[in-house]
Amino acid sequence: MSLSQNRCTLLRDMHYLARMTLDSVQVPRLSLAEILFGIFLRLVAVSCFWFGLSYWALLIGYSYDGSGRFDLLPVAWRVAATTLAVVYPVAALGLWLTVSWGPVIWLVAAATEIAMFGFYPQTFGAKPLLLALHAAVAVVFVLFRVVILFQRARQNKAARNDSP
Repeated sequence: MSLSQNRCTLLRDMHYLARMTLDSVQVPRLSLAEILFGIFLRLVAVSCFWFGLSYWALLIGYSYDGSGRFDLLPVAWRVAATTLAVVYPVAALGLWLTVSWGPVIWLVAAATEIAMFGFYPQTFGAKPLLLALHAAVAVVFVLFRVVILFQRARQNKAARNDSP
């Protein structure tokens, strides 16, 4: 092929690619609220992973000089600590991946700790700072979801062609 034929082929291919790009599905850009929400979920995921590790450290005797080992704990602590040692890392994974079940699993873990330290302080002790932390995370989560919901509703209304 000659140089002019190569140029014609190249220009024709570029023209087809340009037309295909215009026909392609455009992925919407994330808003600032959605980006900040993703960062927030990842920060909560890191804290959940830390909580899960701390419960595992308790159960295997690494923390509290071995006095919190599974075989030395009372039955109520065995059930609660074992449950939270499993649930927190799963919640961390779901939050890190920003999938819909991540906040649900976090809610299960938070509700368990709220029940433990809020309703049964005689058995588990009182941790008001932890209860406030769970409440703050829940409030921030709901606020983010409300802001994102309003933004999407506004975008959908602006995108409609048949609106008066």
